[in-house]
Amino acid sequence: MKRRRKSPLVDAFFKLGRSATRTATRAAKTATRKTTRAATKAITAQATRAAQQTRDALAGIASPAKPPVTRAGSGRWLEGRWGLGPMAMRRYRLYLPPGAGKRRPAPLLLFLHGCQQDTASFAASTRIASFARQKGIAVLMPEQAQEANPQRCWNWFGNEHMVALEARILMAIVDHVGNTEPVRTDALFAMGLSAGGAMSATLALRYPDRFRAVASHSGAVASSARNLLQAGQAMRGRRAPDVEVIYRQLAGQTAPPLLIIHGDRDPVVNTASAEAAAALWLAICDENDAIRALPPHRSARGTRYATTRFDWKRNGRPYLRLVQVHGLGHAWSGGTARQQYSDPGGPDALRIAWAWFALHST
Repeated sequence: MKRRRKSPLVDAFFKLGRSATRTATRAAKTATRKTTRAATKAITAQATRAAQQTRDALAGIASPAKPPVTRAGSGRWLEGRWGLGPMAMRRYRLYLPPGAGKRRPAPLLLFLHGCQQDTASFAASTRIASFARQKGIAVLMPEQAQEANPQRCWNWFGNEHMVALEARILMAIVDHVGNTEPVRTDALFAMGLSAGGAMSATLALRYPDRFRAVASHSGAVASSARNLLQAGQAMRGRRAPDVEVIYRQLAGQTAPPLLIIHGDRDPVVNTASAEAAAALWLAICDENDAIRALPPHRSARGTRYATTRFDWKRNGRPYLRLVQVHGLGHAWSGGTARQQYSDPGGPDALRIAWAWFALHST
């Protein structure tokens, strides 16, 4: 039987088909490799994010941020670790403004983060480096260890030994930095958010001669709780400290001037706790002190939350200021929108604080 000859057209068609098949196969393999790589990359990125979220959750940090870095002409960030021995150490970050040196040491602000924060997230939330650079102040930011508190809260409440130890650790870090860096511990201020605010007030009552002035932002009234139940009551404004005990603790010394910043929509620490803190500062004055309350001052700027300011003078000098921020929850007033516990709608808490500190800088 004669074999039929293939038509040149048919032969060309089959060759074209084989070529197209090979091309399609190569394309399919390439697409598969690209898809596989993309899928692998996506899965790896997702796994990395999940692992990071797990680490963050275990670390007790609500919204982590990159560590602050030193930039040319913007001051220096230093890191260290100090405390009361191997079992009572804390990490810290220290910001030094441009020009700070032995011939020109900078005033020092002890800046305490809140619960579920670390120094990096608190620095990002408050933009503290930018503000400190403008004002020429050094900022010391100790970091609570998770071993000391699972939520990274400063231990402003608890038994006497725990609170006293926490306070001593913080002051040991202040002294260490004062001995090793160009800062002025004789021009020392303290400010904190939430548990950090309560701890700032606690330090003021335990070391009244060390601070020029202090500020508490959204913090509970200090020295008001010895256990978790009492702390919850104090945060709701249902528990006040024992004034007589604190008065004896001061041993004739005067508590440093106090600024309180508090949102009237705070669901975590009620404004009644801020009022209790103000009442405490007035109650521990000496009976011979002349205390005068100034008329309340309401202020509103642009679209930011309005404020009402209450002032008291002691013997003619500013002694106590309560700034109520209308519409603010449990968050840093005027902070960045990218962080939890931060509300850009409020007035700048750092400017409010520095206006207060400047009254007591000399």
